[in-house]
Amino acid sequence: MYNIEFLDIDEKKEYEGIISKVLEKCFEVEHLPKDNFLVSVTLTNPENIRSINKEHRNIDKPTDVLSFPMFEKDEIEEMIKNQNFQYMDILGDMVISIEQVEIQAKEYEHSFERELSYMVVHSFYHLM
Repeated sequence: MYNIEFLDIDEKKEYEGIISKVLEKCFEVEHLPKDNFLVSVTLTNPENIRSINKEHRNIDKPTDVLSFPMFEKDEIEEMIKNQNFQYMDILGDMVISIEQVEIQAKEYEHSFERELSYMVVHSFYHLM
């Protein structure tokens, strides 16, 4: 269902717990078979997300989240409709700047958990 990688930041179980809970709910709401789709989540810092943003979008600045879907919406719908899964498909990749999540949580005056949850949901629907 998901794989979490920490790229140049400290690993925190708290992040994994939040992401797991949010992705479980996203899969449930979208009726996605969680055993058949994988989401790759990379948690990183502004320097790395800036580099990724420049490489893939030709935008040389940091951002809060990047999403890289593997399928078009109609392809996902067809896969679910046919339920013809022989292996796990990669739904896509999420890259989230943890530092930016912290900044935005303070800026919008809500919790880190809420902001990280929002970033995961936002990115998930870009994958969809």
